[in-house]
Amino acid sequence: MTDTLLPVTSVTNGMEKDVTKHLFFLTNQVVNLCFYEIPNRSKEWILIDAGMPASADIIQATAKEHFGEDHKPQAIVLTHGHFDHVGALEELIDAWNVPVYAHEQELPYLTGKKDYPEPDNSVEGGLVAKMSRMFPNEGIDVGTSVQPLPEDESVPFMEGWKWVHTPGHTPGHVSFFHEQDRLLVAGDAFVTVKQESLFKVMMQEKEISGPPRYLTTDWEKARTSVETLQALHPAIAVTGHGLPMEGEELSGALDTLVRRFDEIAIPDHGRFV
Repeated sequence: MTDTLLPVTSVTNGMEKDVTKHLFFLTNQVVNLCFYEIPNRSKEWILIDAGMPASADIIQATAKEHFGEDHKPQAIVLTHGHFDHVGALEELIDAWNVPVYAHEQELPYLTGKKDYPEPDNSVEGGLVAKMSRMFPNEGIDVGTSVQPLPEDESVPFMEGWKWVHTPGHTPGHVSFFHEQDRLLVAGDAFVTVKQESLFKVMMQEKEISGPPRYLTTDWEKARTSVETLQALHPAIAVTGHGLPMEGEELSGALDTLVRRFDEIAIPDHGRFV
C-alpha cells in the first residue's frame, strides 16, 4: 500500500492549519491528519492518523519542520484503519519505532487478520464514489506495533482527551475529544465535504455530510455515532475530510445532520443500505 499513488487530490493538498495552540492538521491529498503537541512538554507530540499511501516523506518532513530532527512522536493514534488513514503507517513505524493505538475492534484490519469489504461504487453521489473501486480495501499487518486503546477511554500521552467509539464507517472507528476546550477530532464519523463528489472534493466545498458512503457498512450505527458526537456539543471539529467547522456553524450543521440523516447521509441505494 505504501507505494500506491491514488489520482485524487484537492486544492488544499499540502495545507497546514492551526486549530488550537497545540493542534494543527495537514491535508494530504484529500485526507486530514493531525499533529498534537503535548502541553508543557517541549517538542513532544502525537500523530493522529497516518495519511494516504506514499505520504510518509511528507508527514516526516512536516514533523521535522515543527518539532525538529530528533523529535519523533510519542505514539500514533488512529481513528480507523482505512487506506487513506493508515497509508504511511508501516513506513512511519519503520522510521520511528513508536507504539500505535486503535480500538480493539479495528485491530484485525491492522494485524493482517481481516480485509475491509470492497468499496461500494454503486452508491450515488459523484465520481469519487464511482472511482472507489480502485481504492485499496486490504488490511495491513503492523504486528505487535499496534495495541488497543485503554478500556477507560483515555488516550495515551494525551491528558484530558478521551476516545469515543463511533462505529458505522468501520467497526472500530473512534473519534477523539478534549473536554476542556470541546475540541473534536472526528475522523470519518462525519465529514465536512461531500466526499463522493469529485468536484466538491477537489474544491473542498464545505458542507456537513455523513461518513463517506462508499466505505460505510452500517448506517444505523453511523447514525448513532453522529448523535453521540452531537451530544458532546463540540466547539471545534476537525474531520477526516474537509475543512474544520466551529461555533454556531458547527452546532447548526450537526443539528441538521442528525435531523436529516436519512436524506443527507444515507445513499438511496447500495450494498450496505
